[in-house]
Formats: sequence, C-alpha cells, structure tokens
Amino acid sequence: MRKIYLPLFSVLFICSQLFAQNDPNAKKVLESVSAKVKGFKGISANFTIKSVSAKGKDNGTKTGTIAIKGQKYLLKQGKNEIICDGTNIYNYDGAKTITKSLLEESNQTLSPQNLLSNFYDKDFNYKLVSSAGNFHEIEMTPIDKRKSFQKVNVYIDKTKSIITKAKVLDKSNNTLEFVLSNLNTAANLPDASFQFVRAKYPKDAEILD
Repeated sequence: MRKIYLPLFSVLFICSQLFAQNDPNAKKVLESVSAKVKGFKGISANFTIKSVSAKGKDNGTKTGTIAIKGQKYLLKQGKNEIICDGTNIYNYDGAKTITKSLLEESNQTLSPQNLLSNFYDKDFNYKLVSSAGNFHEIEMTPIDKRKSFQKVNVYIDKTKSIITKAKVLDKSNNTLEFVLSNLNTAANLPDASFQFVRAKYPKDAEILD
C-alpha cells in the first residue's frame, strides 16, 4: 500500500521552491498552491484511488482517509494503516505484520514527510498542459529515471488553488487515478493521533524493523 499511495499524497499537498527553468506558467500555478499549503494548520481528507491497467481494464477502486500535520501523518485504507510520528513510520498490513522504518530512510521517496520540503526543485520537470474549465493540469516528470513511475499529472482547482486530483503513470503503463474529497485544510489534529500504540493492534502481529 505504501508504494502505491504515498507518491500521490506528496504531489497533492505540494509545498516547495520551484525550478525557474521549468514552464513559467506551471511555476506560477504551483507557487500559488505552495503559498496556500504553507498556511495549513492540519489537513484531513477522504480519498479514492482507481487502478486501470495498460490495456484499459478497470482493476478496482479503493477508498480511505488521510490526516497530515507537519512531519506527521496517518493514512487508513480498510484494515491497512500507515502512521508516521515524525520519527518512525509504522506500516500495518491489516493482518499480522507491522513494518517499522525511520522517517529519514524514506527521504528519497515521494511520501508525506516531504510535503513541506523543497524536494520538487530537484526531482521534477513540469509543464502546464491545460487550463481549460475549472482546473489547471500540470504534468510532472521525475528527473531521476529510476523512479517507479513515468509521470504524474496533477489537477489544481482554479478557485481554491488546491490539488484535488492526480494521475500516476507507472513504468508498465498502468494508471492510478487519485481524487480527494471532504478536504479540511484547518483540521485540529492532536499529536496523539499520530502515535503508534501497540495495544491497538493484534497481539500476534509481528513488528519488523
């Protein structure tokens, strides 16, 4: 779950210093999003992820919730959970395994801990694809071609200056379409919400470091 979802969340809440040599029109839109995100106290939202194969087959839809506060986040999808307390990340598979890793170990990936950083200024090229209708569409391609995906297309609500949709094209030409709903950018999120409490999980669940 982590490999699938986290790239999406990081682009949906982008807040960064951007490359001047990229498309100036895209830069202007993204800077507007950045300014908005910097003022957020906490973020909570529902999400829907639709998976489509390279041949166009619908592989199903999943729903969940996410909460973000600074370097901390909590992602839930069914019985699966990912918790980051600002130092450690706990990934519960919904059954009997909890994988623990250090936050700093994920700095090279696209994940929520990068949301308020400036990693986009060195990781992506981007261009404005369209401004038709109610949304700006921006295509972002990773500079490092070893990334697990080819590109991410993000859709910014013109009125709210918020990214509410994203499409990720992976190396096998499969697509993940992600949509946010019930977005609360002034969420009051207590720090306790992001604490890993062992007693909340099955006694026989193994913790792997």
